[in-house]
Amino acid sequence: METEPPVRHPDAPAPGTKLGQHYSRCFGCGDEQPGGLRLSATAGEGVSLVAEFEVTEAHEGAPGLAHGGLLACAFDEALGGANAMLRLPAVTGHLQTDFRRPVPVGTRLHITAQVDGVAGRKIYSSAAGRLNGPDGQLALHARALFVIVDVSHFTTHGNREQIAKLSWDQAARDEQLDFNP
Repeated sequence: METEPPVRHPDAPAPGTKLGQHYSRCFGCGDEQPGGLRLSATAGEGVSLVAEFEVTEAHEGAPGLAHGGLLACAFDEALGGANAMLRLPAVTGHLQTDFRRPVPVGTRLHITAQVDGVAGRKIYSSAAGRLNGPDGQLALHARALFVIVDVSHFTTHGNREQIAKLSWDQAARDEQLDFNP
């Protein structure tokens, strides 16, 4: 299937705007998740974002090194966040992460993520992660496929009590749910 170039939504945050957490208990970006990544992201140019997080001992997989699955989680968060520029709710369908070099504890990982194309309900994205700065050594590269879903995906399959606290049910009815504001 041919992809169409992604088009930044007119209501997407302006380039340089810090993106908020989409859910305070999210392991990737939430500030209420003990040991979470607390990944911070900023809207980039086009349909992209830049993100970063500090690799701590809580993220360790081998002595002194980040856990590979945790790094994949960071890429899933950043790649999914780039979808915010499209203003479409989407879920991960496929994530491929290529590990190029170890990521030590104490490293600040800088991730650039972009939407590469859209085909129907499919969003194709890619990202690169660099050590200790946007121009640092390339440590990881990832590609992902996201599937656009209706807000009912979250209200039907998610934790109803938590969703009620977020007012997602009313937002879904009003079709104004704000993903990654």
